[in-house]
Amino acid sequence: MVPRLLALLVLSFTLLDAAPALKIPPAAQAGPNFNAGIATRAYLATQTPQQKARSDAYFEGGYWLLLWDFLYGAAVSILLLSTGWSARMRDLAERLSRRLATWLYWVQYVVAVSLLSFPLLVYEGFLRERSYGLMNQTFGAWFIDQTKGLALAVIFGGLLIMALFAVVRRLPRTWHLWAAGVVIAFQLLAFLVYPVFIAPLFNTYKPLEDARVRDRILRLARQNGLETSVVWQVDASRQSNRVSANVSGMLGTERITLNDNLLNRCSPEAIEAVMGHEIGHYVLNHVHKFLAWLIIGAVAFFAILRWGLDWSLRRWGTRWGIRGIGDPAVLPLAILILSILFFVSTPALNTLIRVQEYEADLYGLNTARQPDGEAEVDLLLGEYRKLEPAPLEEFLLFDHPSGYTRILAAMRWKAENQ
Repeated sequence: MVPRLLALLVLSFTLLDAAPALKIPPAAQAGPNFNAGIATRAYLATQTPQQKARSDAYFEGGYWLLLWDFLYGAAVSILLLSTGWSARMRDLAERLSRRLATWLYWVQYVVAVSLLSFPLLVYEGFLRERSYGLMNQTFGAWFIDQTKGLALAVIFGGLLIMALFAVVRRLPRTWHLWAAGVVIAFQLLAFLVYPVFIAPLFNTYKPLEDARVRDRILRLARQNGLETSVVWQVDASRQSNRVSANVSGMLGTERITLNDNLLNRCSPEAIEAVMGHEIGHYVLNHVHKFLAWLIIGAVAFFAILRWGLDWSLRRWGTRWGIRGIGDPAVLPLAILILSILFFVSTPALNTLIRVQEYEADLYGLNTARQPDGEAEVDLLLGEYRKLEPAPLEEFLLFDHPSGYTRILAAMRWKAENQ
């Protein structure tokens, strides 16, 4: 019995030693002279000039990728339309099966777009990530994940496209309203099935066994109305070193998930801060609010899409070999119009998400009460997110608050709760 107790004690001390300790810069220590601005600067100063330059270069390069992704995607759509490839893919689909013509067209479309976009995808998703030290996968493992994503797009994207074209053909006068409803229904379905059925296709999920971390998280969850007895961990390190966590699912599929990078790289205080933030999303009903905005946006987008399709087909429909809005060959045109709308509305979409993230930050600070843990995580996120953007830059291009904004909020909270 005694040796067994000694072994348990040794194990417990080993676990405690393994957890990274929270490091607070001297100028950020609590005290009568504590100043939120000075404390924020002290935390930001822990990032070396080389780390800052690397992070800034990576994130700013992402601005250009937004533009190049849009232009490249637009070029692919125009190519499929102007060369008649889209019409020929429709003809082939109809020869194979009239009943499944829409889905067969979709399969050809997804494969064609994937092949045409593959060089940019390899650069953006693999080579660039490797060059910045953010990719842990080999090319083979990365390619397998991309292939899984392609298969899911063929299956589930095909179901969505078939439903949308069915609505267009049966309700020609009001299809744009019903199509918005179809998209929302599929989004709800995605929220339900993703954490249980889709995510495990890419990573291994298992219950978190470390009672020190698990029990603190479950305490936070229960006191905020999230009834669960299991915390999940995922081997995200197989892809990258990014830290992350989430509360996903709805209507009975809710689950709390931490990635192993968070567990291995963060102090217990930082883990608690992250989970306070993620629980904040759940308690503040951000998913439901986002769905409400999505409904409004979908109706507006589909109304503009209808006008854009009608106008474009009157001018070029015959040249492209497209019979009408109910013809699957119109899909590249629809994708082109929607991509323009999404590109133009990027600042508005970013602001919507960024506001919710800041709300979750404040909720997390109030429930977890770990401002220095929050600052620790923000610095880790700063490995690939620019920490100090200009105000206009943050407003237009950031879908999360900047590291500076988040650390300053945490230090202001600390100043009021010493």
